[in-house]
Amino acid sequence: MKLTLGVFFGGSSTEHEVSVISAVQAMHALNRDKYNVIPVYASKQGLFYTGDALLEVENYRNIPALLQRCTQIAVVRRTRDEVWLTRALPKKFGNNDIARIDLAFPIVHGTNTEDGSLQGFFETLRLPYVGCDVGSSALGMDKMACKQVLAAAGLPVLPAVTLRHRDFLLDETAVLAKIEAKFSYPVIVKPVNLGSSVGIKVAGDRAALREALDYAGTFAPILLVERAVTGLREINCAVLGDAEEARPSLCEEPITAGEILSYADKYMSSGGGKGMSGARRSLPAEISEEKTAEIRRLAVEAFRAVGCNGVVRIDFILDTDDGDKVYINELNTIPGSLSFYLFAPDGLPYEQLLDRLVELAFKRQREREMLTVSYETNIFDTKQTAGLKGIKGVKGIK
Repeated sequence: MKLTLGVFFGGSSTEHEVSVISAVQAMHALNRDKYNVIPVYASKQGLFYTGDALLEVENYRNIPALLQRCTQIAVVRRTRDEVWLTRALPKKFGNNDIARIDLAFPIVHGTNTEDGSLQGFFETLRLPYVGCDVGSSALGMDKMACKQVLAAAGLPVLPAVTLRHRDFLLDETAVLAKIEAKFSYPVIVKPVNLGSSVGIKVAGDRAALREALDYAGTFAPILLVERAVTGLREINCAVLGDAEEARPSLCEEPITAGEILSYADKYMSSGGGKGMSGARRSLPAEISEEKTAEIRRLAVEAFRAVGCNGVVRIDFILDTDDGDKVYINELNTIPGSLSFYLFAPDGLPYEQLLDRLVELAFKRQREREMLTVSYETNIFDTKQTAGLKGIKGVKGIK
């Protein structure tokens, strides 16, 4: 019997469009002999829609017209074992159910979606889902928290400071002085919780730093500043698996048009319709076998340190001014195009990668079902609680 997968994508995120491209790619690659694939598009306003028109990326050129061809839905749990997609605006007559789904497959990028928000929704529904759980998703999105976890695990990361954009607006001189006391120029400024290189700038002096902080602050309230590596090479490696078995991909070196890998480099260098799979890259990266082995090992260690599941891309920095020293830059818990292009040349076709992601999701669900999550007792039906009227009934509390 086929499994019914709800593929969730879109959402209120600066990476909304990238999510659409990644999801459409995956939905076309899923094996229809094994799966019924139900697209679940989340609009930027947070409304869910489904419909076959969502399967073609060309239709997104006019989203209002596209949604007119779709059905607005709600996701509801009906029984202990059933989650349904149903009409959000019910018909007076007839069946309002769209489909029962066995598994959620989130292909989302950025805040409000990839950061654990959507994963928490699935947890509340007790619906199995693909990829990282709430905790590892939140860690992967918070660049500073992730650095701290990786550093605690003994993994190499660049030192950084965080600050509130509001504090910068209130006392610009003090914030600039604090950063300059910590780092020499150039520095790099990033929103602490965005991906796809959104909101990032390199600053070579105080004026440029001021501009970079203002720019990043338009995307997030908390900003991260770290030393900019001038002899920079960016190397990426994805990992597929879970804590027990994790497989690293080939290493790639993205080709950049400027100082850093930009949003345009990632998603628009091929015309914008192929996502990360269409970005320019050197694959495999032209680095030594020893350096490749080191990066692949560190990728798996970072994957496990953060508690990841599914497919995650780990982005590295090589400091060529310091003997090609390796630093972990960040983790992408749902990478663009699911990083299939890093596994396919290494003998794992996209269809098989998607099968493995589904297997890992159900494996985690089986393991969770073996855990004790409640006690079969009623604490309200005891002599100790008899007569209590809320917290005021407890001795010593007024």
